[in-house]
Amino acid sequence: MTAQERFGRFWREWEQQLGEEQPAPAFTPGRTEDFTIGVRAVTVHDAVIAEVGSATFTGTHAGAPQHPADQLVLHVVRRNTWRFARPHQHEHTVHAGHFMVHRSGPPTFEQTQRSAATVLLLPASPVVHLIADRLITGPTSSAEMRLLLGHLNLAGQTAHQLTPSGALAARNALLELVNGVLRQQPDGTEPELAPALAQAARDLAERRLADPDISPSMLARELNVSVRTLHRAFAATEDSVAGYIRRRRLEEARRALLSPVDRPSVSELAAYWQFTDSSHFIRVFKRRYGYTPTEFVRIGEVRDGPSKW
Repeated sequence: MTAQERFGRFWREWEQQLGEEQPAPAFTPGRTEDFTIGVRAVTVHDAVIAEVGSATFTGTHAGAPQHPADQLVLHVVRRNTWRFARPHQHEHTVHAGHFMVHRSGPPTFEQTQRSAATVLLLPASPVVHLIADRLITGPTSSAEMRLLLGHLNLAGQTAHQLTPSGALAARNALLELVNGVLRQQPDGTEPELAPALAQAARDLAERRLADPDISPSMLARELNVSVRTLHRAFAATEDSVAGYIRRRRLEEARRALLSPVDRPSVSELAAYWQFTDSSHFIRVFKRRYGYTPTEFVRIGEVRDGPSKW
C-alpha cells in the first residue's frame, strides 16, 4: 500500500468520526511508503480534539481545504518526538511534555515515528495576531498549559453529551485558554474557565496527593491564580479544594486496606496520607464510610457492596 493510499484510509477514518463538516487537514505524504497513522477525534462546536498515534508519519501539512490559513493547530506531544519545519524558519523538534502551536496556512513539514500527541484545531482568527506565521513551542508544565490541558481533557470526555450552547461555551473557553498560553497570562476570573481551572487543580492534586505541602494555596500558586479564584472554580463542584484532597486520600487509604497482601497498618496509612494522627484518621474514615478502618477490613466482603463505598 502506498503512502497516498494509507493517507486515504486515515482520511476516511477522520470523516467517519467527524463528518464532512470537519474535513481532514490537507496533507501531502512524503516519498516513503511507510505511512501509518491512527486517530480518535471529537468535535466541540467548530473545534476538533484528536488523539493521534503514529508508527511513521512524514509529509507536508497545508491546512484543511475549507479553512485555508484560518485554523490554529496545537500539538501536545505525549510520546517520543514530533519534528516541524517551514521554509526560511528554524526547524523544531518537539519532545514529549512539550507543545507546538501554529497556523495551518503556511505549509508545514512534519515528521514523527512511534509518537503520540493530542491535537487541537481551532479557528485562528481570534488569536492570529499572537501567532502570525510563527511556529511556537513550549513546555506543558507551565500554569497556562496545565489550565488548557485540564479543559481539553474535560471537553474531550464530555463532547458527545454537550448541548449546542454548551459546546460553544466549551470551545470559547478553549480559545480563551489558548490566548492565555500565547500571552502567558491566563485570566482565571472568567466564569467559563472555572471548569478548566478546577480540572487542572484536580490533575495536579492527583500527582501530588501524598505531598505534605499540598493545599489550596499551593495549588493556586502552581496554577498562577489566586486562592479565591481557585475556591470559586470549585464552587459548582461536589467538593471544596480541601474536601477533594481529603476525599481522594481517604479513597486511596481505603484501597490500600483492601489489599490481600502487605496491608499497611492504620498508623502507617494515617502518616502516609497526611492525617494528624491515627485517631484523626479513624474518625474521618468512619464519618465517610460508616466503619472504622479495622471494622472495614474485618468485613472485607463489602468491598463490592453498597454504593457508598
